[in-house]
Amino acid sequence: MKKTSTSVKICLLALLAVITLGNSVKAQLITPSDKRKLQHKEDTLKEYARYMITDEEPADRMVSDSIFVRTLVRALQIKNSFYYPFDSIQGVSRLYAPDSTFRIFTWNMQFDDYYCRQKGAIQMKTKDGSLKLIPLRDVSEFTDNAKDSVRTKNNWIGAIYYNIIKTQYNNKDYYTLFGIDFNTPMSTKKWVEVMHFDERNEPLFGGQFFSFAEDTVPKPVAYRYGLEYKKDARVLLNYVKDLKLILVDHLISETDQQDLPWTFVPDGDNEAFKWENGKWMHVDKAFDYKVDMRGVDPYMGNPPVEDPLMDKKGNVNMKKLDEQSEKNKTKEKPKTGNERKD
Repeated sequence: MKKTSTSVKICLLALLAVITLGNSVKAQLITPSDKRKLQHKEDTLKEYARYMITDEEPADRMVSDSIFVRTLVRALQIKNSFYYPFDSIQGVSRLYAPDSTFRIFTWNMQFDDYYCRQKGAIQMKTKDGSLKLIPLRDVSEFTDNAKDSVRTKNNWIGAIYYNIIKTQYNNKDYYTLFGIDFNTPMSTKKWVEVMHFDERNEPLFGGQFFSFAEDTVPKPVAYRYGLEYKKDARVLLNYVKDLKLILVDHLISETDQQDLPWTFVPDGDNEAFKWENGKWMHVDKAFDYKVDMRGVDPYMGNPPVEDPLMDKKGNVNMKKLDEQSEKNKTKEKPKTGNERKD
């Protein structure tokens, strides 16, 4: 046991050393002088990120957003800024790709109660620490059907991303993005789409990645998957690593009005998507449990129970009662700790 414990400790210490060394190397990429500059920029960004949310007038929020964007670009122009987390900025999503090849900034700009747009930019990791920044332009307000096309940086379906995962197919990397769009005062949208890079290393959003071929009633392939639902509802659309599935809350109209998505709420059931052969394959029911229905009254729908001592009229079955009494007598009595030991 001592040898095992010692070897485990050595492995843990070695792993800790590797992680510490890796973090140290990354930290050293930013010079002390540049780090102070980035900290100063972060203080300004933190302030204006707050103003973008708290300023009462739309014009003031727009000015704050403009100053935020200009300050962010100047901060990212500092060498090796890719490794600086900006983790004190609230209200702005900052997600690194699982393989750290890029990170993506996204945030919401609320013009009034009925109109908002998402802002975003992708920062690529570069060998020399210089800036390669790809701004994203939200055109969702001009889109009739967001599920039918591949998009570029210039006609992005805006969302604030809250998760990103990486998959592969035929030695090509694909990044699945999960985002939220606050949409209108009555409804919220959530999106999941696959992003990859073309031969010029430019991002492409969407594609024929969401297949419903295995459904009972097959539907056409979708370029991205989205949900629209009641504003105050809590809806799951995210990847669950342990299950290797995208879990999706199944939605129904709480007013039985299927053409009004702002009435949609979860019904307790779950759909899913599984990654197979370069596509997210839809699963009608994520948890299709089979229940043992032996002993169930098919007319009353009562759940399975142990062999009852009484019939439906309340009469006691004396034979079963005697048998159960004998079983109870033979059960080992619980030990109190005061038993005598011979």
